[in-house]
Amino acid sequence: MPQVNVMIAGKAYRMACGEGEEGHLEGLARFFDEKIGEMREAFGEIGDMRLHVMAALMVADEVHELKRRLAKLEADLAATQGNAGAADQRLGEVEDRAAEALVAAAERIEGVARSLIPTAVG
Repeated sequence: MPQVNVMIAGKAYRMACGEGEEGHLEGLARFFDEKIGEMREAFGEIGDMRLHVMAALMVADEVHELKRRLAKLEADLAATQGNAGAADQRLGEVEDRAAEALVAAAERIEGVARSLIPTAVG
């Protein structure tokens, strides 16, 4: 199992990860380190543990908000797909009625055309 050295708040941590996930783990560590840096800028030196916990809570809040937004988007998509399905069904019904009306009109036109053709008297 690969291992990666990451730096968070100036401290090195050796972390194991899945094969091929080294870059992803390093990116996550940089992201978390940046959150800690944001907390340090906002609140000053309040202790590493508090900074880590606050940064973790910020990240958790962002994840929570993204999950909420994703769930809403998925619900909106499902509703849109349902509406599209209903619209497709209505369109099919309209097409069927239009086809029936066209057939009826064609039959009437044929009837009129037949009545206009002189018949041979014989």
